[in-house]
Amino acid sequence: MSELTVIVPCKNEEEAIPLFYDELIRNTAFLEKRNVALKVLFIDDGSTDGTVSVVRSLNEKDPRVHLISFSRNFGKEAAMYAGLKAADSDYAVIMDADLQDPPSLLEEMFGYLDEGYDSVATRRVTRKGEPPIRSFFARRFYRLMKKLSDAQIMDGARDYRLMTRQFIDAVLAMTEYNRFTKGIFGWVGYKTKWIDFENVDRAAGKTKWSFWGLVVYSLEGITAFSTKPLVLSSLIGVIMCFVAFVMILFIIVRWLLFGDPVDGWPSLMTVIVFIGGLQFFCTGILGQYIAKAYLEVKKRPLYLRDEKNCF
Repeated sequence: MSELTVIVPCKNEEEAIPLFYDELIRNTAFLEKRNVALKVLFIDDGSTDGTVSVVRSLNEKDPRVHLISFSRNFGKEAAMYAGLKAADSDYAVIMDADLQDPPSLLEEMFGYLDEGYDSVATRRVTRKGEPPIRSFFARRFYRLMKKLSDAQIMDGARDYRLMTRQFIDAVLAMTEYNRFTKGIFGWVGYKTKWIDFENVDRAAGKTKWSFWGLVVYSLEGITAFSTKPLVLSSLIGVIMCFVAFVMILFIIVRWLLFGDPVDGWPSLMTVIVFIGGLQFFCTGILGQYIAKAYLEVKKRPLYLRDEKNCF
């Protein structure tokens, strides 16, 4: 008998977890016909509410429910990696506890595995309910990633993805500390089917993502899967050197023709500030890559388990 592990990263989701569990059980009855056992693995990412207690109560009535609890908040990327690492099953699927990843899609997703796909991924075709400014920047981010990165990242892509054992092992083979799972999914390749669905509001609780947090996350993704920003900074440097050379020629020619030097302190300061700003910009890009290398060479673990809460 094969097995499906449902990996559920959660932080402060005590209100949403019971709703998620009931909806998941209702929509996984088809697994019995497929001779597939179900395991539900919650990853507690340093919750400060009653998340652990709620999952423990579910475990008491359903032994298929398991929990890995972190010693503190390590982030969703670490939680997804921990779930995949603990999943020794034939299939695994990552889902959010807030029901924004509809469990009703699971049966359709399994159908595509029968057609030979190694993973079945989901993407939102609408962002109804999101703040307009967040939707705007999210779309710009995905468009930019398509141009900069070699990894396939679809607009509106979710972490909600059903994977075969081959796909899981490929993702786990990428052990970098700075993880951007959406990019990793695209980088490993394999045959992937995309399913579109309408945006679903949270069933309970509040989002853990602030606007600034999403901006930082997007910058992490760009620098994790593309070196083109470094090429861009080099190109800006070449262009500015050319501009400076042209300005020098212009000053010399003007002095030869008119005999007076070009004066004007404000214009000079404007040029200095502009070029200085570009230098800081390019240095910042370089610093991002150096920082990533610094974190990688320290080889710190992605997460630490709080064993007293794991079951």
